[in-house]
Amino acid sequence: MSSLTVNYLGIPMASPVIGASGTVGYGLELHDYIDMKKIGALSGKGLAPTPWKGNEGVRVAETTSGMLNCIGLENPGAPWFIDHYLPEVRKLPTVFIANMVGKSVEEYAECARMLTVPGISALEVNISCPNVKEGGAAFGTDPAQAAAVTRAVKDATTLPVIVKLSPNVTDIVSIAKAVEDAGADSISLINTLLGIAIDTRTRRPILGNITGGLSGPAIKPVALRMVWQTAKAVKIPVCGLGGIMTGEDAIEFMMAGASTVQVGTANLADPTAMERIVNEMDEWCDKNNVKDINEIVGTLKD
Repeated sequence: MSSLTVNYLGIPMASPVIGASGTVGYGLELHDYIDMKKIGALSGKGLAPTPWKGNEGVRVAETTSGMLNCIGLENPGAPWFIDHYLPEVRKLPTVFIANMVGKSVEEYAECARMLTVPGISALEVNISCPNVKEGGAAFGTDPAQAAAVTRAVKDATTLPVIVKLSPNVTDIVSIAKAVEDAGADSISLINTLLGIAIDTRTRRPILGNITGGLSGPAIKPVALRMVWQTAKAVKIPVCGLGGIMTGEDAIEFMMAGASTVQVGTANLADPTAMERIVNEMDEWCDKNNVKDINEIVGTLKD
């Protein structure tokens, strides 16, 4: 038997597989479908300091080899989560990471303070949100703004901080280095790619928000490239995600330099996907004489 255990940010995990934010709820929804003891961690639905309503109209559209979504980060707010969900989440036999969002640097810091409570092991900061104070551009598309959010969150919490990067940039490495310099403990990438789908009968966009985030197998080659570039450029751990559907997909990301991986869209197609992927990784290790999954991290031969 191979060892799939990892130590991520000082947190012991049963495997490198983490449930990606927005696809696992707060973990309670998947409890009856998978053996949670095999899952490294869960990154919950993004939380803001106050409830967010989300977008109107159609919010999900299937695409070739993936899906588009424009949920709009609908969430009940961090205080509601802490009072109503967290007591049950704490009973799950896996690590819980709180994904968090904001519309200003101040909101991010406020949310980080709220979520620094027992039962939450780390914070994952989604910087793909628009900065309402600076014209609406996403924090994650500008190194200075990405760094400002990272710094504010680090100052507001004692928990490890993972910064989730947007792929909708021309230079992912400059953003990664900026958040590393600002104190990020880890980087996760990639978030969704911006896309659009059209109903040819009505000649109108399918999604109510017109554009949405593309996820699933279609984005895997882009995600792998960005993980590989980033892992070579930073000293902090990288968590890779984007189109992971099988154990071998996850292995590819680790070879590209990811210490851990996240499974997202696969969960929506198959609620048992994460456990299956863990089992497939274990089988791959056995077949390839890998005794410890950590041995393969960053072993891609350039």
